[in-house]
Amino acid sequence: MSNSIKILKIEPCEKSKYITLKRVTYLQNDSEKTWDIVKTHDSVSILLYHNEKKSFLLVKQFRPAVFLNNSDNDGYTYELCAGLMDKELSEKETIKEEVLEECGYEIELENIVKINSIYSSVGVSGSKQHIFFGFIDESAKRNEGGGTKDEDIELFFLHRDMVKEFLYDEKMPKTPGLLFCLLWFFNNENNLTRKS
Repeated sequence: MSNSIKILKIEPCEKSKYITLKRVTYLQNDSEKTWDIVKTHDSVSILLYHNEKKSFLLVKQFRPAVFLNNSDNDGYTYELCAGLMDKELSEKETIKEEVLEECGYEIELENIVKINSIYSSVGVSGSKQHIFFGFIDESAKRNEGGGTKDEDIELFFLHRDMVKEFLYDEKMPKTPGLLFCLLWFFNNENNLTRKS
């Protein structure tokens, strides 16, 4: 993965396959208000725990918005494996496809556990993210992962003994969903069944 990023241009976006900008006018308690929103697809994400490595498998990838809005980092963030719900697939089918594409592991639908559904970017898009959990091991590895040609994904194994240090390390930018899932895992670990 190359850390050399050079912005070539920034211009207004009039049409996108991912988002639509809308202005909503509404009445709230007899007061007319206006708010700009971004309409986008709902998404799925998954916390993967690698049994043999005793580690969580995360993805590290470049996020242009993080790069542009934060001069103190390189734009790379640590995240859950995730993807948009932009196909005619169920939530579980979508995350299964994303795990294979981004991480290179095949996980069976029956081994995908639903954690919760949350709303993300509530002030801008209000899209819903469906969050899952799954165990993996090397027998499920099918390829090297890395995502599609539009993505620059690096796999990152976070050993369970390093989670607390990772959670508070601001030099390793991370998403709220990832933080939530790590806390969820340690609160529910005794109730999870490992599929080895």
